[in-house]
Amino acid sequence: MKKIVLFIGLLLPWFIGGLFAMDTSFYAEINLPNFAPAPVIFTVVWPILYVLIACSSYLIFTEYGTKEKEYSHILFVNYLFNQLYPLLFFKFHSLFFSFVDTVALFLSTLFLYYESKSLNKTSSKLLLPYLFWNMFAMILSITIYFMNL
Repeated sequence: MKKIVLFIGLLLPWFIGGLFAMDTSFYAEINLPNFAPAPVIFTVVWPILYVLIACSSYLIFTEYGTKEKEYSHILFVNYLFNQLYPLLFFKFHSLFFSFVDTVALFLSTLFLYYESKSLNKTSSKLLLPYLFWNMFAMILSITIYFMNL
């Protein structure tokens, strides 16, 4: 039972930012590149990524507990940047700051990946889709920013 509670505790917080992204009308109103996904893609991809992040974190925390302070700090910073994006983009309509956030999110995801890799190779492999999606999001975000100047 403790393991289930741990997993749910690692999974649920990731969905908080999505509560601010319920209104996708802003996304539909701005100029988008031809490679921009339809809004429904985000509603499919992000929950999958959140489950993978939770699985990755679960492997680390069940093996090391909270002894790995550096991992916990990187995960927390990554979480903050992840949660900040929907606020910046969907609520405040800030294309510049949402782009800056995607850069910070991508970099923190790189750090998270490498820190995970040093602790548990399976954990780091679970983060690869998240890493690639964040790279795509960063490219998409800078493109949207410049297309809407």
